[in-house]
Amino acid sequence: MHEMGIVTHLAKTLDELAEEQHITRIGSVTLEIGEVSGIMTDLFTDAWDYFKVRHPVLKDSELKLVTDPAVTYCGACGKTYETVKYGRTCPFCGSGETWLLKGNGCVIREIEAETEDMNQE
Repeated sequence: MHEMGIVTHLAKTLDELAEEQHITRIGSVTLEIGEVSGIMTDLFTDAWDYFKVRHPVLKDSELKLVTDPAVTYCGACGKTYETVKYGRTCPFCGSGETWLLKGNGCVIREIEAETEDMNQE
């Protein structure tokens, strides 16, 4: 279950960002999850709910997941196609000379946050 490890790293990254940017509360985090990343979104959400209560800045935050479609490129014909639908074999020319262009990552797309007022004394 690599979802737990990813959430642990994400929470640590957000804690560091909060400290650097004087963020007092994170309202939501939007992640772009690759369609072929292997991340199981229901387990990821469960791991997020478990970990966020251990991080004060994340305690009341909402996790939003957006799917990043997987796209494969064919070196033989130069076309791109939907990876999940067609796999490694190009549907246009039948070549196996293909590679994944995108859709296997996990990226922070947006953070909704509140910062402390630096002018207060």
